[in-house]
Amino acid sequence: MEVFIFLLAALFSVLNPIGTVPIFVGLTQDYTKKERSRVSLWTAVNVFIILIISFFIGQYVLRFFGITISALRIAGGIIIASSGFSLLNGKFNKNKGINKKVEEEIQSRNDIALTPLAMPMLAGPGSISLLIAYYQEHQTSSEIIFSCLAILTVAFLIFLILRSAHYLAKILGTAGIVAISRIIGFLTIAIGIQYIISSILSIVRGI
Repeated sequence: MEVFIFLLAALFSVLNPIGTVPIFVGLTQDYTKKERSRVSLWTAVNVFIILIISFFIGQYVLRFFGITISALRIAGGIIIASSGFSLLNGKFNKNKGINKKVEEEIQSRNDIALTPLAMPMLAGPGSISLLIAYYQEHQTSSEIIFSCLAILTVAFLIFLILRSAHYLAKILGTAGIVAISRIIGFLTIAIGIQYIISSILSIVRGI
């Protein structure tokens, strides 16, 4: 259960679906309620698929390129901490690769569930590196099952949040969303720094 709670909290902080609410509202303002539900569902499904693939196959990619787990943790920690700083500074869109030109291109597309919502806005390098490193430390059957359940739960929460995005935007307002994103940003920075510290300690012990 500790595995489930930790991974759920870590993924939710790194993915930050609350911070995606204003972007989702802006991209789907001309959509019907049914269309918004469809986009929310497929975004969650796409995120789940991306995260599950990263969790199980990411280790083989590392072996192919000769990347050590310590190097991945440090790189992932930097990316995760950087995402956290962007949330604290209110630069979430820019950090996720969403600028004015990209927004204009998005509006001309028929389906936004995969790009940019699922990737890179939600399932980005931070969450992918987090899962790859996590799998290296938790490989028993029970740990893998609880990890998969955590990923599934995060995907379900993403669906609920995006499905209710227009209501949340009205209730929380811009200030509320920014405040929550900054709190999540602080936690995300802590997760990233912890990964870097753990990697450095691991390297020092191996010397």
